[in-house]
Amino acid sequence: MHRRFLSVAALILSLTAALAYAQFKPLKPNPVETAKGKTPPAADEPGAVITDSGAIISMDVEVVNVFASVRDKHGRFVNTLTKDDFILKEDGTPQEIKYFASESSLPLTLGIIFDVSVSQENLIEEEKRSAKAFIDSVIGPKDLAFVISFGPDSRLEQDLTSSKSLLSKAIDRMEVRGGVYSPVTPGTNPNGTPRGTVLYDSVYVASRDMLRNPVGRKAIILLTDGVDQGSKVKIEEALREAQLSDVVIYSIFHFDPSFQPFMRGTADYDLGKMAKETGGTLFKPKRNQPLNVFFDEIQQQLRNQYSIGYTPRDQKTDRSYHKIDLDAKPGGLKVQTRRGYYSEKSVN
Repeated sequence: MHRRFLSVAALILSLTAALAYAQFKPLKPNPVETAKGKTPPAADEPGAVITDSGAIISMDVEVVNVFASVRDKHGRFVNTLTKDDFILKEDGTPQEIKYFASESSLPLTLGIIFDVSVSQENLIEEEKRSAKAFIDSVIGPKDLAFVISFGPDSRLEQDLTSSKSLLSKAIDRMEVRGGVYSPVTPGTNPNGTPRGTVLYDSVYVASRDMLRNPVGRKAIILLTDGVDQGSKVKIEEALREAQLSDVVIYSIFHFDPSFQPFMRGTADYDLGKMAKETGGTLFKPKRNQPLNVFFDEIQQQLRNQYSIGYTPRDQKTDRSYHKIDLDAKPGGLKVQTRRGYYSEKSVN
């Protein structure tokens, strides 16, 4: 009887959790071959960094991770710098770089998020082809990736895995959803806002639920026209979750000109904001320009990054936003990195 009571209690807890995450609807709870037994390394300690050799170091204080790429005045990547070549400041105060690694040698956890609303109907097949080719080139045995689609809701098409086959199949089975096109699809979310394309919700849940624990390189690629309609969270909340998880966002602003009358004027600005604040890039394809050009650029950025870790001189407990300034000492170099972070850890 006691065992039966525990089973019922567990079922109630599971249903409660399911209701709490009702916005995020996995197609399959746990794909059979998810990661083939490989789980992302956990960062359960107050701070964690990963070294060039792949070892995870857990710390008792907050460690801020900064991922950066550097280019010369001709736009070429510079990947021969050492930690002594960088000048790091937080809120204007110089910081000591304690951890430094060549990012190309570290594991990658990647999320590819597809807009499958009706406005993408004429574009999605090219997006699928380019994304699959990218995965085939980038994902290695120690890397993990997942796929999310969003329209009127968010769906986990494929959980974290290193299987290129599973990722490709997940991308292939995606379909446009949302019914006959109108600026929004019928129905409302609980707060009464019309629901059409929940872009911000998708970034929020990907950052919080999929990318919070893994250690190493973490990135999201967004394929969308940038229109959000009906998300429960605002762009600032989605961006905060990305920053808390040390995620770099690459936004590909891909839109069908025939739907332009329905687009918000700030769509590309919002995508650019998410990219720039996290150290990523906004790509804006010209008409008939192939997407693989931009996926190739993302691949180059991921292969030419530095991983920098530091412990703030002043350990914060206020969970506020702190500005990061990272410069390279050699003249004429441009550093691309996140603009800041939110302090979340408490100091005893």
